[in-house]
Amino acid sequence: MTTPPALPRLPAATRPLVAFAGLLRANGFAVAPEQTVAFLAAVDLLGPRSIDHVRRAAAATLAPPLERRETFDALFDAHFLGAAGEPGEDEEFQPDDEIKVEEEGAHQEILIGEEIHETGREATAAEALAVRRLTPPDEGETLRRFARDLPDALPRRRGYRRRSARRGPGFDLAASLKAAIRNDGEVMALKRWRRNTRVRPVLLLIDVSGSMKQRTDANLAFAHALVHGTPRVEVFTFGTRLTRLTTVLKRRNRARALALAADLVADWDGGTRIGDALQAFLAVPRFAGYARGAVVLVLSDGLERGDPRAMIQAVGRLAARAHRIDWLSPLAADGAYRPETEGLAAIRPLLASLTNGGSTAAVCRHVLSLGRERAA
Repeated sequence: MTTPPALPRLPAATRPLVAFAGLLRANGFAVAPEQTVAFLAAVDLLGPRSIDHVRRAAAATLAPPLERRETFDALFDAHFLGAAGEPGEDEEFQPDDEIKVEEEGAHQEILIGEEIHETGREATAAEALAVRRLTPPDEGETLRRFARDLPDALPRRRGYRRRSARRGPGFDLAASLKAAIRNDGEVMALKRWRRNTRVRPVLLLIDVSGSMKQRTDANLAFAHALVHGTPRVEVFTFGTRLTRLTTVLKRRNRARALALAADLVADWDGGTRIGDALQAFLAVPRFAGYARGAVVLVLSDGLERGDPRAMIQAVGRLAARAHRIDWLSPLAADGAYRPETEGLAAIRPLLASLTNGGSTAAVCRHVLSLGRERAA
């Protein structure tokens, strides 16, 4: 077992908890700083009254992959209970079995898998890290029209601020009195008010695994247009890792933005572990907050090669936070398509739509149709 790095001076009560996060990192687990903070907050919230509460808080916030849960528990026992034996002594450490969270501007530690497989043909669970140059197809006119029409086409929600209106649920007494003053105290007509509406935020999740290779470049170009079409957008890519791309895509020059995104993402054309990636997303409270009340767009074929239970659970938690989830799959370009994988079939009732994501025009057309619903 690798020993954790030395810690800065911390309050005595928090040192064992922070040291545990360091121990996990030292043994190959991907633990973001936000997850460590969430772990401390969860323990503080629970009390805790027993060591089992600490274990549950650690599992919920530090999000160990299901296939490494035994190692996680062994490390927990060794750290907090002083259990004998070194976890994972008998198993060889495999960096390909973890989900890492990469955020723009953060220190990146990329673990290179020993085996590089051919990609772009079928979904796989194995991780293969790669460098890629994005060359999206020439769909500039389609994306320009999309960005122009987007602000008026997204779903809206009612805000808490009010404004005067001809029709509305209540009387605007302040505006009515001002009008009466202008008419020597005569109330000629009662003004009404209505609540303002706001555009709902958008969360875009892009599958960059090998099975989506043919659509990756075009989907990233779509993400760039989306970021510049509405102000409240968050963009993440996932395959075997989770990477936030919002900041780099805010660059106006599309070629430059995509070049920066290409450098930031490490798991191009690799395996497909949707459930683990979404679990990692939800484990970071700041990321999970992006989904609250949002329109969630998932560009993926849904060919999960990890544990489908993780995918089902994660999509269920995501659906509880989001306004709606739209899953756009290139496989749905076929009108006879029906989801047959266990994970996608199970989450189908949670989705607002499972529709064609096989071309940029189809994706743009679907997003522009979302605003037809009435503000809630």
